[in-house]
Amino acid sequence: MTQLGFIFLLEMPGGGEMLVILFFFIIFFGAKKIPEIAKGLGRGIREFKDASAGIKRELEEGINAAEQPPKQPENPPAKLES
Repeated sequence: MTQLGFIFLLEMPGGGEMLVILFFFIIFFGAKKIPEIAKGLGRGIREFKDASAGIKRELEEGINAAEQPPKQPENPPAKLES
């Protein structure tokens, strides 16, 4: 198989292919299980998005903290005379 032929195998499926996939999906899982599977898939995607947003927020906070100069104390401690 040529490299060009391999690339064509990686294209997105069209309408006919999607119908065949849907048909086999219904046969294997049954019409009653499909909503449960979709609900679980949706929850998983939402949890992944929330986790990635949390990681992004933590990275941005770390970068912002690293860019700011360290804070100097407002009142230096008094010198003790002996």
